[in-house]
Amino acid sequence: MADEFVAEGFATLLVARRADRLHVRLNRPDVRNAIDQAMVDELHLICDELEREPRILIISGSNGVFASGADIAQLRERRAADALQGINSGLFSRIARLPLPVIAALDGWALGGGAELAYAADFRIASSTVRLGNPETALGIIPAAGALWRLAELVGEPVAKEIILAGRILNAAEALAVHLVTEVHEPGALLAAAHALADRIGAQDPLATRLAKQVFHAQAGAHPRVDNEAQAILFESEAKFARMTTFLERKKKR
Repeated sequence: MADEFVAEGFATLLVARRADRLHVRLNRPDVRNAIDQAMVDELHLICDELEREPRILIISGSNGVFASGADIAQLRERRAADALQGINSGLFSRIARLPLPVIAALDGWALGGGAELAYAADFRIASSTVRLGNPETALGIIPAAGALWRLAELVGEPVAKEIILAGRILNAAEALAVHLVTEVHEPGALLAAAHALADRIGAQDPLATRLAKQVFHAQAGAHPRVDNEAQAILFESEAKFARMTTFLERKKKR
């Protein structure tokens, strides 16, 4: 089933809705989906909705590009006070904290802020044309919206330093080899693969998925207390009894 995208009053996004998921397409094709203040503001509105009504989020680009980075024209004019506001880092942290999983479907360029948006997702799948990296230091700044700590967690310190300090851009095969992405598809199959992944996530119990994501990202010192507290909630849920009863009945029939 192909997604039907509508603007919904957004200037930089297109949105397609299904019962269990939201598909957001970054839509500034004239500047390769560079992330500007308007896109930040509109993605915050998407977060508002998904915090109220949790669903899976798929984020993709348009015209063969995920996001070429932050909008350099705006970035050039920002000063110290803007940096201290954490404009992009605040948004990406909010996306990372969304209740249900986030899938970034990466096509073509995913650089700078576009790469940092992808690092905030729970899953990154890519097309064979993807190019991932953080060239910020070449522009006299640092990747301050998550790359300096998320990337090392994802790929390890040596590869992260190559990308951030030496300007290495990963192609699809390289990104797959270091597990920065988990799947690579031809461009025409990328969105179908994103929806297939969302189908697998959607087949799980939503409350269990939400709590698993929450506990997964809990601080190390909080374990195993937070694990046990989450399990205590699930042990009393109707879905747990229904799903386990179905499992046991199916097993009897074999």
